[in-house]
Amino acid sequence: MAIHKIKIFAGRATRPLAEKIAASFGTHLGDSEILNFSDGEFQPTYNESLRGCTVFVIQSTFPPTDNLMELLMMVDAAKRASAYQVVAVMPYFGWARQDRKDRPRVPIGAKLVANMLTAAGADRIMTMDLHADQIQGFFDIPVDALYASGIFVPYVRSLEIENLSIAAPDMGGAKRANTYAKLLGTPIIISHKERAKANVVGKMTAIGEVEGRNILIVDDMIDTAGTICMAADMLMARGAKSVRAAITHPVLSGPAYERINESALEEVIVTDTIPLNPEKDLHKFTVLSVADLFADVIERVHNYKEISSIFFK
Repeated sequence: MAIHKIKIFAGRATRPLAEKIAASFGTHLGDSEILNFSDGEFQPTYNESLRGCTVFVIQSTFPPTDNLMELLMMVDAAKRASAYQVVAVMPYFGWARQDRKDRPRVPIGAKLVANMLTAAGADRIMTMDLHADQIQGFFDIPVDALYASGIFVPYVRSLEIENLSIAAPDMGGAKRANTYAKLLGTPIIISHKERAKANVVGKMTAIGEVEGRNILIVDDMIDTAGTICMAADMLMARGAKSVRAAITHPVLSGPAYERINESALEEVIVTDTIPLNPEKDLHKFTVLSVADLFADVIERVHNYKEISSIFFK
């Protein structure tokens, strides 16, 4: 079976992570640049031949929407440059929370993004910890869904925390929390929240034994941090010894950093799928890189090897 030459490129939003992925893979990023026009438009350009190559384009699609548009245009440019195959590597799949019509007359943003990536010419998608696993079904092309548990679980084990319990910040995260609880052999706690409106939590309660436990809250993303900070404070008020969080995607919008630093959270463990703001107080944050995991999966995909055995599920 012929193996086509591999080339890895990065969008601007995720370049530091992409450099680490390329280095872990044993290569360097391909030569590309973005031409900016005075009206705000931009044009990605590849400065080397892609003909017959398998091209991996790495870009997380967190706000602003230019990050998504840049990825789409890079995929389109690679396809038009006669690349053999184009793989869109999205460590963070933005718009994933819009995976259904939760009220009348709203879009299904995740499906729209899937359609746009396919229309741009992506032959395959690679991403991590989708907000909802069923988003894979929005694509008619292969999707490699990676799991951050393979990074978080070894780190948590290394802490050797006694009386550890895993907590879900809401009912929707119960499945993920249950997976971590099984891997770590711990009890599980479910937080139940009632939202007053979007991004605003009304009240919260906990289901499970809290008193005297060291608790790790797990979730796929942290946005305004309202839910997770309320959960941490509530758990401490109910007698928890400590509360940490392991969150894959640190979106961290609005007052998120300040809320975390003022909350009862002892440590917030995140990945580098989205870069943290270096101008903020980051003393509570621990960043674990996903670079080696993505490099491993890229190698396996490129060489037609199975990948399921490397995932914690």
